[in-house]
Amino acid sequence: MSAKSVINKEVFIPHDEKMLAAVQVKRRTKKKIPFLATGGQGDYMTFICVSVTNKKPSHVSITKVKQFQGSSAFVKRSQWTIDQLRQVNGIDPNKDCPEFDLMFDNAFDQWVAGSSGEKCTFIQILHHTCQRYSSARKPEFVNCQSKLLGGNSILHSAADSVTSAVQKASQALNERGERLGRAEERTADMMNSAEQFAVTAHKVSPFVTKMHYNT
Repeated sequence: MSAKSVINKEVFIPHDEKMLAAVQVKRRTKKKIPFLATGGQGDYMTFICVSVTNKKPSHVSITKVKQFQGSSAFVKRSQWTIDQLRQVNGIDPNKDCPEFDLMFDNAFDQWVAGSSGEKCTFIQILHHTCQRYSSARKPEFVNCQSKLLGGNSILHSAADSVTSAVQKASQALNERGERLGRAEERTADMMNSAEQFAVTAHKVSPFVTKMHYNT
């Protein structure tokens, strides 16, 4: 089971929530935190997660989840409502990059994702979620590639893939039908030729027999 699946199972499902997206991140700039504040727990992995409650009305949260070295458990460290999110900065609107910033009412974090693809998927789902669940004051998405903000492109891509597969299958069937049609035409031509040969042979046969007797 992947780390993200475990986070959903251990952190969100027990609270009747469903995780929509998660991205593993590291800080681009280290925060100066007193040793006592960290609890001296050493290295850790950090995930930024987007979740929604199963009960209506739906409430969306953005949660920082950590797994400390030597522990298999994932724990919540910070959490914000989607309405506390003020800005998402994609850093570079012209190319894929793993860096992004999140600005909340009371926090600002600069992150780098494990890969550009993970970051892009996370921002795409986060944007779609904000459009669906945010109140009148939606967060600002800046320096993000337009492909990430054009609605639910993941679903569109999946639909395009299905459409492409259907089109290819249809084309293959059409080509097969054409080949079968040509084969049927050739078969019909051969049958017609055989019938004509049989008729001709039947007409010629008495003549050949008569000549045989005359000789």
